[in-house]
Amino acid sequence: MSRSLTIGTTIFFEQKIKQAIALLLLLMLSVGALAEVTPEDSGDKAVAFKFTHKSDLMSNTAGGVSRGMVWLANSEVKANLDLGKLADWNDTTAYLQYHIQHGAKSINKYAGSFAGVDNIESKTNAGQFFQAWLQKNSSDNSLSLLAGLYAIDSEFYSSETAGLFFMPPVGMSTEMSQTGRNGPPIFPVGALGLRLKYTHADWYLQGALTDGAPGDLNNVQGTQIRLGDGTLAIMEFGSSSSEKSPGKTAFGVWRYTTAAHDLTEKDISGNLLSRADRGCYFLAERSLLPERLQGFFRLGIANKHAYQVEWTGSLGLNYQLDNHDTAGIAIASSHASDKYRQLNAAKSLESIVEITYRMQLKPWLAVQPVVQRVFNPNMDARLANALLAGVRLEASF
Repeated sequence: MSRSLTIGTTIFFEQKIKQAIALLLLLMLSVGALAEVTPEDSGDKAVAFKFTHKSDLMSNTAGGVSRGMVWLANSEVKANLDLGKLADWNDTTAYLQYHIQHGAKSINKYAGSFAGVDNIESKTNAGQFFQAWLQKNSSDNSLSLLAGLYAIDSEFYSSETAGLFFMPPVGMSTEMSQTGRNGPPIFPVGALGLRLKYTHADWYLQGALTDGAPGDLNNVQGTQIRLGDGTLAIMEFGSSSSEKSPGKTAFGVWRYTTAAHDLTEKDISGNLLSRADRGCYFLAERSLLPERLQGFFRLGIANKHAYQVEWTGSLGLNYQLDNHDTAGIAIASSHASDKYRQLNAAKSLESIVEITYRMQLKPWLAVQPVVQRVFNPNMDARLANALLAGVRLEASF
């Protein structure tokens, strides 16, 4: 009886949440139809839209699992609404992000990397609302509360300088992206959540509480909200860029309410031991030459008893040229836990080196070739180092 009541209550709340998101989308579309439409980065208008399409042609030319080439693509539309101008809801904004993944192919099937090599790769062709939330600001915009469908990598553990690169571990780092029952709420699936942020002068403190298992493991199509799998809490304290201190420094901690299973150790009943699913991270990025050379460094740690990767570190540089092109080089290394190495006779480290050059042909069009070298793919002693080459076409309106 109690279990039936719990299931029924969960389904009820899931339905209500989906209805609330639907109402938010309807509101955004309704007021958007009546407002002046401008580019997303135009801050003086009530409604802003932006469309972006990325197409990647990637080839594993040597090593890894096997040679092969794939086409990957992601299209998305973003809408930002100032509800103070549209509905007299002062200091309130609504945000919507919908994306579609094309290709349903995996370059990593050929490369064999545990961390991955392309940050728009997904498991299937699918379209979903990635984010859909409302945000209310107060105290002269120093305090903000956000609620709705949310992706933590939009604000947490993020480095603007690292956004140039293809490889996933300089986005949401590998040691955290491997965690939870379905990963944290990051690309391509967001989760229902709350985020509170306070800023003062050149520092900030933010925390978020989200569903512990984004989407639905049994249904990867469309926008799925399924509660009942615990929660993920994350907090970050940092200093943001200012004239006195250009760049960003941040420290964060995170934890799931559900436990992770130990890789090897068992209790007296023969069941794998439960381990706290938690971790921490540090990041820093600096402008080394004003408006020219930027650099970043990141290091994160997860539970070494429960996962393949116990820590990941990355660093990189990008250089802005006079013609608005950008050149970059980065390396990311993931260290295998002792238990994973013993269990799989694995090597201790997987590293990816990436060199890329982004050519800004038009304000709305960029072409970006890339070369990657993956050392010890998946820490698997049987796999040779992989060499990949590719190109990205990106259009934004």
